[in-house]
Amino acid sequence: MSALVASVALCLVSAVCYAGAAIVQERVAATGGAGGRGPLRRPGWWGAVALTGVGAGLHVLALAFGPLSLVQPLGALTIVFALPMAALFVHRPVGARGWRGAVLATAGLAGLLALTGPPRTESLDGGQRPVLVAAVLGAVALLAIAARRVRRPVVRGVVLATAAGAAFGMASVFTKAAAEDWDVHRPAAMLPGLAVIALLASAGMLLSQASYRGAGLAAPLATVTVVNPVVASAVGILSLGEAFRYGLAGALLAVAAGAVAAVGVIALTVQGANASTDAPRELVVLAGSPPDAVVPPGPDGVGTPSVPHPRSRPRCLVPARSDSDSG
Repeated sequence: MSALVASVALCLVSAVCYAGAAIVQERVAATGGAGGRGPLRRPGWWGAVALTGVGAGLHVLALAFGPLSLVQPLGALTIVFALPMAALFVHRPVGARGWRGAVLATAGLAGLLALTGPPRTESLDGGQRPVLVAAVLGAVALLAIAARRVRRPVVRGVVLATAAGAAFGMASVFTKAAAEDWDVHRPAAMLPGLAVIALLASAGMLLSQASYRGAGLAAPLATVTVVNPVVASAVGILSLGEAFRYGLAGALLAVAAGAVAAVGVIALTVQGANASTDAPRELVVLAGSPPDAVVPPGPDGVGTPSVPHPRSRPRCLVPARSDSDSG
């Protein structure tokens, strides 16, 4: 097996692991109670953590065998795998709008990553790292606070997923910095970076878990999938001197790809909002109707009371009055 084929195979298995972890997280959020520490008591959540770790390890191995320009776009297959897997294993319908949104988000993300230029040898210096940590932690905190004020579950999930994607993206930046510190034998600089990675990865995991509560799977997962590499690419362009391929034309194409990805995320958000507000088509008991009067929903969701025949109601038996009751 060639190195290129091995890289592609590792990317595919990694994307499946990430997709499985996202599905488990969404199910834990949908079936668990409220509270930030509730998922920590669920074995399924720890299974999602294990799947995420396996996916991350396979992604790192794929980078060792293949070029970054190939491995990173293949990471966008997570959302493409997650939708059919959710439909197959947890019977969650996707819908035409959901598929269109997933394809647009994936295509836009793949375009952004394909236009990213070759990696540079520059690294984050000691003065940039605290500034980046403070900036991303401040942004994540503001997004988390803003999400608490949002009433629509899908919109709140997208805001939390944006915070999670920013945390994951910055964790990737510091992972690269830690690897470079290891190559140049700077363990003293690597240790604080490892602590930052652990903090950002934990925050991203908890925020992504919270984003699925009431918001479904598609919109939060698409948001994390798009925001994560966008944040990492922005840091690479602004701090590491990286640029898009093909000069100005490449930059314009990157803007267009970002717009396509944004349209896909919006489509997934609207689809999730419509799914969460659909009324369940079950039997409804009308207020003021007899206890056994039910309304079977019609084609438009409005039913007509069905009152049973009087003879079907139980009779009220009155005991006969005895002589002892008189007087």
